[in-house]
Amino acid sequence: MKILVIGSGGREHAICWKIKQSKLVDTIYCAPGNEGIGQIAECVPIVPGSHEYIQRLIYFATTNRIDLTVVGSEAPLADGIVDHFRKANLKIFGPSRDAAIVEASKVFAKRFMSRNSIPTARFQVFKDAQSAVEYVRDVQMPVVIKADGLAAGKGVIICSRIEEAIAAINNIMVERIFDEAGSQIIIEECLIGEEVSVLAFTDGEHAVQMLSAQDHKRIFDHDKGPNTGGMGAYAPYPGFTPQLYDLIQKDILEPTIWGLREEGRRYVGVIYLGLMLTSSGPKLLEYNIRFGDPECQAILPLLETDLVEIMLACMESRLNELTIRWKHSSALCVVLASGGYPTSYKKNLPITGLDEAEKIKDAIIFHAGTGITDDKIVTAGGRVINVVACGDNIPQTKKLAYDAVSLINFEAVHYRKDIGDRAIEAARVK
Repeated sequence: MKILVIGSGGREHAICWKIKQSKLVDTIYCAPGNEGIGQIAECVPIVPGSHEYIQRLIYFATTNRIDLTVVGSEAPLADGIVDHFRKANLKIFGPSRDAAIVEASKVFAKRFMSRNSIPTARFQVFKDAQSAVEYVRDVQMPVVIKADGLAAGKGVIICSRIEEAIAAINNIMVERIFDEAGSQIIIEECLIGEEVSVLAFTDGEHAVQMLSAQDHKRIFDHDKGPNTGGMGAYAPYPGFTPQLYDLIQKDILEPTIWGLREEGRRYVGVIYLGLMLTSSGPKLLEYNIRFGDPECQAILPLLETDLVEIMLACMESRLNELTIRWKHSSALCVVLASGGYPTSYKKNLPITGLDEAEKIKDAIIFHAGTGITDDKIVTAGGRVINVVACGDNIPQTKKLAYDAVSLINFEAVHYRKDIGDRAIEAARVK
């Protein structure tokens, strides 16, 4: 098979890396890819969001006889790439535009949760800043303020004081820091508990959960500072019991898949549940319409079953016929980011130590925001390198990962040093 992967980050590098292990696959292309992906796939210079990029991808897939296209990031899915490919009789893995709305619009998602009795935080929707400001003056703090549309993982702001909430409202709705994504906002109660990511494969009828993971969204250690696209993750989450699996399946995942199907939004692909494990049970924070980033980088190294076989089973409505197997081990991902991320940062800074880090046993280096200048690998984004380690337990994987991290350097490199500490502390308490 010839496979085309769409995207350019660490998630797409992990997807290409896993697809390369499939016995079904001969050739992998990635559009646009990055320098790390270019070592295992042929990169194609078609950038999502560029002029008529979907039609250019369709032309490439047709002329190169691509057997399956895999969409890594959310923006092409929200733009309806799956619908366009299907009209061109091209196989593609991911939800249609109608189904992708669960991430493309947080307002739709919250109202969908409400009408399908899916446990979530109490919320209100606002279309103008003045009404939102008046509301936060009277509501109990803290609150969570969310931009409605896609904001690259940065559109959620937790506010502990009224002044912070007013500033967030003005930034989103008046200053439009997230452009049209901030045309309306959600203000919801701030749930207390452990945040866990649960991803699942689905064929629109059946859904199978992957190993659980825990993301680290804040920029600094101990969950300080603003949200980012994700600074690290580990899998599986140590407190994830069979009882919790069943509860999420029954109360959240199946009502989601069935509810979308009933609305004519049959969902095929990977669906991501951002959950808060509260004292009254798991509650749904948000949906994503694809592999999480960086959860994907921690989860896929633990997958034993052929990823391409799973994708084909989803697309052919036979997921229930497949047994998905996982390794009985742990994985941990540390994100190396540019200094200044998630706001402004320098680019084209030389990266050293990648070859040395890759020599560490059970460590994997996934490129995220990298480029090449004068035959040297350089920084080209906010999140630059993902260092992943696999081992028997989280303490072991953390040591391996940070041993590899210590070998990689570029000017003003920033990374969290506490990835996995929650899991280690939880195990110690037990």
